[in-house]
Amino acid sequence: MARLKTAQQNSPIDELNIDNRIEALPVRKAGPVVAGVIVVILAAALLWGVATNPRFEWNIVWKYLFNENVLSGIGYTLLLTVIAMVVALVLAVILAIMRQSSNIVLRAVSWFFIWFFRGTPVYTQLVFWGLFAVLIPRISLGIPFTDITFWSIDSADVITAFNAAWIGLSLNEAAYLSEIVRAGLDAVDKGQSEAAQALGMPRSLILRRVVLPQAMRIIIPPTGNEAISMLKTTSLVLAVPFTLELQFATDAIANRIYKPIPLLIVACFWYLLITSILMVIQARLEQHFGKGFDVRPIGARAKHPVDASSKADDSQDEIVHKNNVTFAGLNA
Repeated sequence: MARLKTAQQNSPIDELNIDNRIEALPVRKAGPVVAGVIVVILAAALLWGVATNPRFEWNIVWKYLFNENVLSGIGYTLLLTVIAMVVALVLAVILAIMRQSSNIVLRAVSWFFIWFFRGTPVYTQLVFWGLFAVLIPRISLGIPFTDITFWSIDSADVITAFNAAWIGLSLNEAAYLSEIVRAGLDAVDKGQSEAAQALGMPRSLILRRVVLPQAMRIIIPPTGNEAISMLKTTSLVLAVPFTLELQFATDAIANRIYKPIPLLIVACFWYLLITSILMVIQARLEQHFGKGFDVRPIGARAKHPVDASSKADDSQDEIVHKNNVTFAGLNA
């Protein structure tokens, strides 16, 4: 049963002439409070156990937390993440547009790319890119199906370990991002494109000015998740092998001093820190591209202040709005 009390708050709704106005408050229950206390106690016990356990060797953690090799590994990890995501985004937009093309060849090529790179593990793909120079010793440009060559270069000079790492990561990521981009493009109402075409806008301009800005609201959240996932996937570039990123740097130190656990904690700390920063950036981007789509508050909850003469009208409008929503829900 709910407790009732007479409304004493000085709000715009008080100006309405409503007899015996009451405010219903839910009964306070002890269960959530007890559960919260138990969780806090367990979390404190866990943190205390981790902090006081000598096997974690926190002195070694602090010693190598800012080691120059670790910091260099962070730089290469961020560089791989940024390059792979930028290339993957460009490829994803192209693949998504190809999937929606009226040309059956473009649709087939896009489908095959997505099918292949989504259907094979990223580790396997990185191994193949590491063996690229073995599979294709030279990269040449000439007339197909003949021995005529205009330009040729050794594959090992082009597909270095670093290049093989970001190429493998970006191609794999593009297959996933292309489906995200395609879903965002499909979510934009077709009437938007038709209206733009009626104004004489070309398809490329419609895509840049009308469709993509609206699709970004849907594309940004999963793309941010993919960027965070990419940061951690860089630890697999050992398969190339590329040996300068963060995970390999900490593993090399651990193998040298025979202390794997402290160096794993060092790697976890930096991954968590970078991931937290990326999550903040993702939230800002979602807020930016979500402008105009958020539900705006009405009445007394609106951002912009209203004068005293219109408070009663706003409150009445709010009540009518709530009633309409309730009736709509009952009718549904």
